[in-house]
Amino acid sequence: MRVAFDPGPRDGAPRIQRLREDGTAAGSPEPLPDLAAVAELEKAEAPRWVFARARSYRRLLAAGVGVGRAHDVELVEGLLVAADGHFGQPHGLAAAVARLHGRTPDPDPPTADDGPPALFDTAAPGDELADVVAVHAAQQRVLGAAGPRMRLLAAAESAGRLVAEEMTAAGLPWRADVHDRLLVELLGPRPVLGGRPPKLAALAAAVDAAFGRPVNPDSPAEVLRAFARAGHELTSTRSWELERVDHPAVAPLLAYKELARLHSAHGWAWLRTWVRDGRFRPEYVVGGVVSGRWATRGGGALQIPKAVRAAVRADPGWRLVVADAAQLEPRVLAALSGDHALAPGDDDLYTALAAREFGDDRGKAKLALLSAMYGQTSGGAAVLLATLRRRFPAAMAFVEDAARAGEEGRLVRSHLGRTCPPAQPGHEQPAAARARGRFTRNFVVQATAAEWALVLLAELRGWLRATGSPAELVFFQHDEVLLHAPAEVAGETAAAVEAAAALAGRRLFGATPVRFPMQTRVVEGYDER
Repeated sequence: MRVAFDPGPRDGAPRIQRLREDGTAAGSPEPLPDLAAVAELEKAEAPRWVFARARSYRRLLAAGVGVGRAHDVELVEGLLVAADGHFGQPHGLAAAVARLHGRTPDPDPPTADDGPPALFDTAAPGDELADVVAVHAAQQRVLGAAGPRMRLLAAAESAGRLVAEEMTAAGLPWRADVHDRLLVELLGPRPVLGGRPPKLAALAAAVDAAFGRPVNPDSPAEVLRAFARAGHELTSTRSWELERVDHPAVAPLLAYKELARLHSAHGWAWLRTWVRDGRFRPEYVVGGVVSGRWATRGGGALQIPKAVRAAVRADPGWRLVVADAAQLEPRVLAALSGDHALAPGDDDLYTALAAREFGDDRGKAKLALLSAMYGQTSGGAAVLLATLRRRFPAAMAFVEDAARAGEEGRLVRSHLGRTCPPAQPGHEQPAAARARGRFTRNFVVQATAAEWALVLLAELRGWLRATGSPAELVFFQHDEVLLHAPAEVAGETAAAVEAAAALAGRRLFGATPVRFPMQTRVVEGYDER
């Protein structure tokens, strides 16, 4: 059963539209007395709710209402537009309606879902529910023809939206006092009137002294000129380039860059802006990266530095269950290609490969696999790749076929059907073709790994709801998930993560022998190993 939902204006009543199996309307729209009525319908009938966008579920969560299943019209439209070879084209509700009527879509509006309405809104009040129903019905026809994999991707992407909004609502436990203490230890006391903290100021002074004149370490142009005057012509101020220079300014400059990055990205201003009531609540962007990986709007949630991870601490009597997938992308490649010997069992994949092929040199084994997936051939990678081609021909052929398709300007797709962007004008030029080949080589693996992670989240969320567990999903990035759980259920929560990982592998690849082990730990602080 499916039900389309329109939360209505903030001062108006929500409405629903029951749907037939083909997605068309069954009967007339029904007004609801309030958002709490959605909870009653969820309990009685457990439908799959059809939402237009993130705002719909955000409004429900703010009213204390959660749902089990959803179809997110805008996310699914993005998948279908890309599958049709038009990645990046508008895919909001208005754009989808325009396509239904044969019109060229206007650009999608800004993503601030909960912002004020436009000054001149030409849509008639109440049109959104009818638009959602019409677009959803059209999507159902396309998904029905596309096959079970694409339908699974649409369901997983929509489930990802529910998880993302719930994680934002729950928030990641964050101790502001611990964060402040860590900053003081690393940077010195917080400046009262702004400016550089004491340790940054001292390092800047050391840079000045090394060059014999004032040099602003925050200005790459000034730093490059200073090194040029000292006889060192550099192309950038990247750390790897600075480290090759023999000059007394290098050490304080590298230390300054590291601390300045922390101060600007996760310093006191970040703490004041992003942490409220002991929680960090980033806004996740489902499928925000071309491969289907998530992004965030502001807050740098996907780049929490090790220096401040001790501030991520469970509440008293609770624990963090931290789990990340072990060598996810190489395992995905083994499952995709059918070259199952590439990823035997649960053991460390690089160590096992090193023992078989690279004289127990784990570093070489890791470099070989990463080179295979990312297209690196410089240095010693070419020799290592030759070993992989001989030992794992199907896996190597899989990524090389994807690279060749990219070089020729063709589209490639993930296992479930996420489609890469089309080739740009000029792609036939040799350098551009090689670059696109490297992209598509990795896309087929990374996008499928992102699908595995989506299904993992959906299965884990399903377990939490089915069991009534008090544990909460509070953080996710690429192949790592964090849950906040009472201490007495932390162990069973960790076991549920591992079970969900195994189930995600079966959902995507069937009865594959490739395993997807999770490295799980139950801790009080995110920094604890």
